Amino acid sequence: MSYSIKLLPSGHVFQAKGSQTIVEAAIDAGVHLPYGCRNGACGACKGKVVEGKVHLEDYQSSVISEEEIKNGMTLFCRAMAIEDLTIEIKELAIVNNIRPKIFPVRVEALEKLTHDVMLMKLKLPSTDKLQFVAGQYLEFLLKDGKRRAFSIASPSHESSLLEIHLRLIPGGEFTEYVFQEMKEKSILRVEGPFGNFFLREDSMKTIIFVAGGTGFAPIKGMIEESIQKGMKRPIKLYRGARALEDLYMDTLCKKWANEFSHIEYIPVLSEPLQEDAWHGRNGLVHEAVLKDFVNLNDYQLYCCGAPQMVEVAHGAFIKAGLPEHEFYSDAFTFAAPVKK
Repeated sequence: MSYSIKLLPSGHVFQAKGSQTIVEAAIDAGVHLPYGCRNGACGACKGKVVEGKVHLEDYQSSVISEEEIKNGMTLFCRAMAIEDLTIEIKELAIVNNIRPKIFPVRVEALEKLTHDVMLMKLKLPSTDKLQFVAGQYLEFLLKDGKRRAFSIASPSHESSLLEIHLRLIPGGEFTEYVFQEMKEKSILRVEGPFGNFFLREDSMKTIIFVAGGTGFAPIKGMIEESIQKGMKRPIKLYRGARALEDLYMDTLCKKWANEFSHIEYIPVLSEPLQEDAWHGRNGLVHEAVLKDFVNLNDYQLYCCGAPQMVEVAHGAFIKAGLPEHEFYSDAFTFAAPVKK
């Protein structure tokens, strides 16, 4: 059985099968709703059910409160229609012909960037070309039916060889396999692209990028894409890491700043080691932004990293005057949802 889903304020209508979440149905229909993790952990897809009823699958309780649910709010990546719906959530402007697809990839290269970050390069079949927007992500399809999502670190014009940055997660089945057993030339199955963390090009505001750890991956793709397109909007790149050894691809960031006058690079270490002989910025990366900008009203900000970092940064930036609609984020989630 399928149900009709009407979107407000756009008025667009699409169909959802009873077994699909609203986000899954929207993706199939080519309708671009905001979403991030697709497992109820980031809150990017939160919206209101105006008419009709939904069944809400597992989610993380920190993302949406019981009070919000009572008032009609839900997470559309975990909500399934049980009757025709009218929902309120803003659609995104994105290239209309981009649709996720499943395809095989070959592991062309594996390179350790740090003790716990691996660079993986994926080669697409010669007959395939992936359409994506820099900043989106892929999902690896594992043999047990599970999925693991990782951001594409490449610009879209390099679609035949995709770059992925993977952090080793202790106890993480997939990342431990990548670090300990995976060989070059291995064949994997992926699906994508997904996500709406991408550079909004319809603005001339100064861009502030805030990256924690491997949250640098999608931001790297966006910066390289902006360079390839000849964009000259001022870019402030803030990168947070614990110690200097964790600040992978630091040389690349310095190269951007040296070659392009509109790009400024600000690395920030929270716990530099004595041997780092660090003379740069110290502390939390979002706090470095707040020290540099008293008022963020005239800026556009992109933030990517661990959920706690993104959540704290979001609240702090809004208090500092950043308009809500100018905050774009991608929170990396590692655990399964725990609330039902």
